[in-house]
Amino acid sequence: MLKRVSLGEGVVIHQPELVNLYDCSIGPGSRIGAFVEVQKNVSIGRNCKISSHSFICEGVTIEDGVFIGHGVMFTNDIYPRATNDDGELQGSDDWAVVPTIVRANASIGSNATILPGLTIGEGALVGAGAVVTRDVPAGAVVAGVPARVLPSANSSLPQHERLHQ
Repeated sequence: MLKRVSLGEGVVIHQPELVNLYDCSIGPGSRIGAFVEVQKNVSIGRNCKISSHSFICEGVTIEDGVFIGHGVMFTNDIYPRATNDDGELQGSDDWAVVPTIVRANASIGSNATILPGLTIGEGALVGAGAVVTRDVPAGAVVAGVPARVLPSANSSLPQHERLHQ
């Protein structure tokens, strides 16, 4: 389902019948995999890759050149509840979206979960399966549950080379 989606030039949606995109914008040159949901008021920059089975909820901003691995889950509510104190189902007026931003050229590994209200810094790398509960500094590599910055013996190397030492 594609409803009221702003698509930049050259956007590729690999299987449009298997995605749910609505009221969002996707920048030029970006690619969207199958079984992805991108909710309202989400902004995805240019030349991003959003891999299959990922969920990008309202309130998320993804800057240019970001990689989102398979099955990445974003959240936007710090205290999620189905009902109010009186037992009635919550409506849109009963909670507030807590925004999250993923800065340019960051990468988020498969099955990572990103809690709301965080910033993932420019060029940062979030390891597969990590649960991100705090801001991630620019250029940092984080992994684990909860995600922690990994020390590097040779931090002058580019991130992709540090991972293969």
